[in-house]
Amino acid sequence: MAETMNCICVDDEPLALEVMDSLISRHPNLKLNRKCANALDAMEWIKSNPVDVVFTDINMPGITGIDFAKAIRDSRTLLVFTTAHQEYAAEAFDIEAIDFLLKPVGPERFAKTVKRIEEYFELRENKGKENVEMEDGHIFVKSDSKLLKVAYNEILYVEAFADYVKIWTSEDKRIVTLQTMKNMEMGLPKDKFIRVHRSFIVAIDKIESLQSNAVHIGNKEIPVGKNYKDGLMELISGMNLMRR
Repeated sequence: MAETMNCICVDDEPLALEVMDSLISRHPNLKLNRKCANALDAMEWIKSNPVDVVFTDINMPGITGIDFAKAIRDSRTLLVFTTAHQEYAAEAFDIEAIDFLLKPVGPERFAKTVKRIEEYFELRENKGKENVEMEDGHIFVKSDSKLLKVAYNEILYVEAFADYVKIWTSEDKRIVTLQTMKNMEMGLPKDKFIRVHRSFIVAIDKIESLQSNAVHIGNKEIPVGKNYKDGLMELISGMNLMRR
């Protein structure tokens, strides 16, 4: 995208801020306007300056990155979490961060994050009245000024993408449309789909394996949120009883 995106970084470790500065400098469409040593400094900056993307650590003294993210959730600023602690991933996605980067962050992984950010802003700039209409056996999805018909049995899973959703029909093919996860969950048939996370709805018959905190569909590992785990396990138990 041609327009420059204003960024800030929040981390209590000076070296981590320098690493992010170096990574951001490799992408001319990103402009690092401020490096903040704590969340309070970042919140003050956001009050009076336009910020498109915040790269924030999670485990910080005082106000954590999670609390900071909750405080600015209503803004149009995108959040990217950067942390050395994998265990924060589920909570980060519950807050609808655009991405979660595990330290040390390398250039290739960071480039994937930038691609996600660019995709989101391109969608937001070009959004019209994209939506999803549910019908028997299929849905009609408005995307890129076209109306697409997608059969329920083609859908692998649905992923939240800020104000949008991604409807995945294969491991490398997805349809992006303006819609909320709540509306998707309400509209999709309950005997075919189940919400397993704030950011994911999966097709029940596409689940290949199940762990305590994740389901697998093809090569994709999808996290299971703690608020959805009981419903998923109840469904799986019911299916096992029916097969006996």
